[in-house]
Amino acid sequence: MKDKKTYKPCDLIIYGALGDLSRRKLLISLYRLEYAQLIEPETRIIGIDRHDGGKDDFVEIALKSLKEFSNEGIADEVWTRFSGRLAYVKLDLTQLDDYKILNSITDSKNRVLVNYFAVAPFLFKNLCQGLAKSGVLTQESRMVMEKPIGHDLKSSKEINDEVAKVFGEDQVFRIDHYLGKETVLNLLALRFANSIFTTNWNHNTIDHIQITVAEEVGIEGRWEYFDKTGQLRDMLQNHLLQILTFIAMEPPADLEAHSIRNEKIKVLKALRPITRNNVDEKTVRGQYSSGYVKGVAVPGYLEEEGANTLSTTETFVAIRVDIDNWRWAGVPFYLRTGKRLMGKRTEIEVYFKQLPHNIFKDSFRDLPPNKLIIHLQPNEGVEIEMLNKIPGIDEHIKLQKTRLDLSFSDAFKKNRIFGGYEKLVLEAMRGNPTLFLSREEIEQAWTWVDSIQDAWRHYNESPKSYPAGTWGPIASVALLARDGRAWEE
Repeated sequence: MKDKKTYKPCDLIIYGALGDLSRRKLLISLYRLEYAQLIEPETRIIGIDRHDGGKDDFVEIALKSLKEFSNEGIADEVWTRFSGRLAYVKLDLTQLDDYKILNSITDSKNRVLVNYFAVAPFLFKNLCQGLAKSGVLTQESRMVMEKPIGHDLKSSKEINDEVAKVFGEDQVFRIDHYLGKETVLNLLALRFANSIFTTNWNHNTIDHIQITVAEEVGIEGRWEYFDKTGQLRDMLQNHLLQILTFIAMEPPADLEAHSIRNEKIKVLKALRPITRNNVDEKTVRGQYSSGYVKGVAVPGYLEEEGANTLSTTETFVAIRVDIDNWRWAGVPFYLRTGKRLMGKRTEIEVYFKQLPHNIFKDSFRDLPPNKLIIHLQPNEGVEIEMLNKIPGIDEHIKLQKTRLDLSFSDAFKKNRIFGGYEKLVLEAMRGNPTLFLSREEIEQAWTWVDSIQDAWRHYNESPKSYPAGTWGPIASVALLARDGRAWEE
């Protein structure tokens, strides 16, 4: 048995350590990595925020976060190890001279400095300048950036330009937590390790592909932030486009970061532009009104706490995407994402083409297509929908749609299924950039999305209303119906 590979320990600094992202995601993910014994023994976790406090206060906040936001128990031995790593420093991120304190709490000779920017993007410039002025950075140092990286191409470039003054591109780790999910990573294995899919993954056999990221929740107290962003920029520009690139990219030469990124960028460059000329037939914007989610009455978007009743921000987006290359010529991708929908699910449905001749008309007037359904959440797994004969000795052969089901939790009972953040935080500490976004990817995605935003602003039409607890506006049904297709429900 081979010894477990060791990595250089880190000083992982979380800027904004007392904020929502840190408490709900990062601290819980780090504890789970501790539980799995994946953190190097000498690694330290340093929380930085503007509030008063010390190590004991931070330890107490971490423990409270685990109890509140994690559905797992806390093991005493694991907690003792984990809490022993924690430290806390009060620091005003806008005061550049104050960053010198980092020299006294980090050890650049023995540990790699990993700076996790869990703060609003307007503070990134201060952070970069303060870190540069402190003298604490080395060639090994890294920084991890959270979305949103800008609200359009121009602002994204401004943020990346400030970061580039201090960190080289190979030191920057841009996170999209969807890229850490097991089922997204499994797309690589599914597509490039199985000939049944590798040889049938193109316009010759696939009719169309649907990607759905549906949320039951509303704004959850983030009305002011969300209203400035909208569902297109909050979800589609990053999460859905990243899923799309994994589905559509060509086989990379290997699993190295640059090989995978290059193929993803080719897909983004091949996206057919959506402009003022075709935005009406390619996109649907929606905004939820009051309704019922699982039998509970919920307010509409304009009735949420702190709402501006004149807002025209979209909470739902459906888009037909065309990729102009040989593999996907004539194969539409239908993307939809929204809040206050009927259920919470993230799924990919690959519809294969119908057979041209049907000899089983007793069962189906038209043979339904085979489908590959990839569940990203909540129940990770893969299903194949196919036709089988119904058992019996009747003279007629009767068919029924059945599903072959590979549930990750059932198939891999001995393997722990981690969330997206655990994988990405671990890879950032280890210095592996494969699952992180390059600057070119971010900017190419913004270029495509900005054209849609421009068209929407030009026509200035209000989003279509849809009752909370449904699958979105009727217009999103028409988006597919025009092509003789329907959403998977």
